[in-house]
Amino acid sequence: MKILIVEDNKKLAENLKQGLTQEGYAVDLIEDGVIAEDRILMNRDEYDLIILDRMLPSKDGVSICNSWRDNGVIIPILMLTALSTTEDKVLGLDAGADDYLTKPFAFKELLARIHALLRRPKQSIPSVLMSGNININTTTRIVTYKNKQISLTLKEFMVLEYFMRNVNKVITRDELYSHAWDFVDSSFSNTVDVHIKNLRKKFNDNSKIIQTIRGIGYKMESK
Repeated sequence: MKILIVEDNKKLAENLKQGLTQEGYAVDLIEDGVIAEDRILMNRDEYDLIILDRMLPSKDGVSICNSWRDNGVIIPILMLTALSTTEDKVLGLDAGADDYLTKPFAFKELLARIHALLRRPKQSIPSVLMSGNININTTTRIVTYKNKQISLTLKEFMVLEYFMRNVNKVITRDELYSHAWDFVDSSFSNTVDVHIKNLRKKFNDNSKIIQTIRGIGYKMESK
């Protein structure tokens, strides 16, 4: 799972990123509201959840949330704010936020709310994905191949899940980076290739399941 934190308080943002990374999430940080708004509108399938501060430079969280929802963005949004009145909470929820957490808060409460939001069914996105002999459950992270369970690391699972959601499509390395790693890590040129190699070994693939498209990336074909 990949989370975007939109927060201009650097200390809070870094602490949240560290804590969520330790919980197994890939996490990106953006401090400016307009930059965050544009990024999601251009890459609306990149994140599984957004943690959005209400008070941001350039553009406030309520306006950003309204913009995303008006443009069909369905990513769950958890809004953070120091404003705690009922009217403030209603305004945030009416803008399209899925949940509203008042600062200061305990990290355990934030984590519980994130888990609750991620358990909600996504529109038109099944939790069980199947292609050929591969079956993955995105909730339990159980992967089976020819009815035998396969053990994958978190990153291997995220790469495989992306392939399973995009069967028969050519996927670039940058798209895989964007899904499974922080976007600042895209300079590590062989990271995706190494994980593809490991997946092939675990599935005894020999490039039949995940095909290399020279000069572009990879492709998983339905069998």
